[in-house]
Amino acid sequence: MSNWIELSASDQHRFKAYLAEPEGTPKGAIVVLQEIFGVNKHIRTVCDRLAGEGYVAAAPALFDRVERDYEAGYEPEDVKRGRDLVLRVDLARSLDDIDATVAHLKPQGPVSIIGFCLGGSLAFKFAARSENIACAVGYYGGRIPDWADETPRCPTILHFGEEDAAIPMDKVDIVRQKQPELPIYTYPAGHGFNCDLRGSYEPESAALAWKRTMAFIEDNSRG
Repeated sequence: MSNWIELSASDQHRFKAYLAEPEGTPKGAIVVLQEIFGVNKHIRTVCDRLAGEGYVAAAPALFDRVERDYEAGYEPEDVKRGRDLVLRVDLARSLDDIDATVAHLKPQGPVSIIGFCLGGSLAFKFAARSENIACAVGYYGGRIPDWADETPRCPTILHFGEEDAAIPMDKVDIVRQKQPELPIYTYPAGHGFNCDLRGSYEPESAALAWKRTMAFIEDNSRG
């Protein structure tokens, strides 16, 4: 079952979130953090898939602070528009929105975070700032190398594409050097390899990353 809900952040900003719920008792909950394309079909599909795995999943609309109900595809004009919106968003406030989503999901059990692209960066940043989540997973977060001096406070894993022109391997190596205990997986793929709506979709890499992600979350959602 899935639907849109409205949540309130600590500054009283109200924003929408896509919520997907499993049948039966949930194993826990997962916050899904968007790319620069908003809570679009891909992100909603991830939530629905997680519900199928037995988790309550919610994707906060992080762009609601600057443009409500924004979602886009993956054409060049969508990329440009998404990058423009990122420049207008106060990422500190995005962390507030994530925190409110975590709080909403807490009654469902241990809360984990998965983020993609922009959301992958924010998953890492939130993990370094909060002790309220069980674990975090970041997919191809371009800002993670810039934030690599910050150490996550919870178990965290990262996924990167070896052919990602936006995040070259020397940037990934910076993260490895500064966070030697952090599991970092790389794949023979480009940016956005998990998304089957993009030309960069790489099914074998996506399947392996998903398998690792679900095992990691399950291990950290017990008890």
